[in-house]
Amino acid sequence: MTPHVRALAILVVLLPGISTAASAQTSDLDPRIVQLVAAISEQRLEAILKKLESFETRNTLSSTSSPTRGIGAAREWILQEMRSYNPKLQVSFDSHQVPKQGRITRDVELRNVMAILPGRSARRIYVSGHYDTVARAGGQGAANAAGAPRDPDAAAPAPADPNAPLDNLAPGVNDDGSGTALTIELARVFSQSGIDFEATLVFMCHAGEEQGLIGARLHAQRAVAEGIPIQAVFNNDIVGNDKGGNGIIDGATIRVYAEGPEDSPSRELARFIQRWSGRYVPSHQVRPMSRPDRFGRGGDHSAYNQLGFTAVGFRESRENFTRQHDVRDTFEGISLAYLAQNARVNAASAATLALAPPPPSVVSERGQPLITRAPSGYDANLSWKASPGAAGYRLFWREAWGPDWQHELFVGNVTNIVLPNMQIDDYVFGVAAIDGQGHESSVTAYVTPPRASTPVRTGSRQ
Repeated sequence: MTPHVRALAILVVLLPGISTAASAQTSDLDPRIVQLVAAISEQRLEAILKKLESFETRNTLSSTSSPTRGIGAAREWILQEMRSYNPKLQVSFDSHQVPKQGRITRDVELRNVMAILPGRSARRIYVSGHYDTVARAGGQGAANAAGAPRDPDAAAPAPADPNAPLDNLAPGVNDDGSGTALTIELARVFSQSGIDFEATLVFMCHAGEEQGLIGARLHAQRAVAEGIPIQAVFNNDIVGNDKGGNGIIDGATIRVYAEGPEDSPSRELARFIQRWSGRYVPSHQVRPMSRPDRFGRGGDHSAYNQLGFTAVGFRESRENFTRQHDVRDTFEGISLAYLAQNARVNAASAATLALAPPPPSVVSERGQPLITRAPSGYDANLSWKASPGAAGYRLFWREAWGPDWQHELFVGNVTNIVLPNMQIDDYVFGVAAIDGQGHESSVTAYVTPPRASTPVRTGSRQ
């Protein structure tokens, strides 16, 4: 037994508020979440995908006047579909007037479709996908095969008539009908679950993603301006296919991309998803990715990241690029069983997060981490601020070189603990809040604040 493990064993026995029974890993699952996850239906996902495909195109710049074709018909159907699930679900358009700019080649009214399930608190957890589509000559497959990644900020070729609707065929069943269908299905199962969630859940179908994450960016800007407390964004984009274009099949894993640095809130959200979906959906493995998105590409979660929100991007593990941004992105390229598993991963982790207390704060009013070496100068003295609704807290730590938490310890309903002889230079520490039913928040890590860059003055030589 190493010295720090021996010290922790003594702590578990001697310190008030720490229970050996509570510190043990529990296998108990919330039966309400189990039932919610089981309610996800492949048949409903199929029906949603085929309906989205029937609009032929959902390009942000496509027609809005047809009742059966184009983005206008698609967004109205999404709105009415989610309204049919439960009166508690507050469904509306999140509308923005966007003048001509970048890949928006004419003035357009952009409408995200938003369904809010109110919780006991105002803090929000989002599940999202983008319902707009695009198809270009050669699609993503040709772009990848050409060599260098496509510049996401490159201007699109000017249309022959910039004022005409872009109504060319762009079915977009996987990109991103899959993420949209997942979001719509979760709006149904969450709103019909009968669970009284602590956090407010928002099911958001963005538009304008293919023109540069426009819809997500505009909503994030509005959230900043209005002080909307977005705790986390689960963004799903291209999550319905289990067979790569190179023939490799993987229907048992899903990638979750999270921007850095190493202990950023988004990385902690990815770790949380891996931890809790692994308990409720053990047959489906989450593969956290330590980068904002795939190389040279992006998604709506990045628009939230850029404005300071915690957000991650779900991506299928084996992409078929010939079915992206291409007329071949049809229902035949979908694995319903795989999409349903990805929906269950989202549901389990989002439900756990929405039932848990908010993550604790581990910084002072001046933004300094509440961690010292007191009292001996060689200890880990950890403090945190109490989280509303928390009945206890769990510590996590790992060696400073490690990417994932290696150890955990339930410490009861306290806001300070000293770990003897654990030098804070050698470990990364974090803490999560837990309610009386065992729902756990994401971990807040103790992070060294960046040092100010102070220029050194020099004098003139005499």
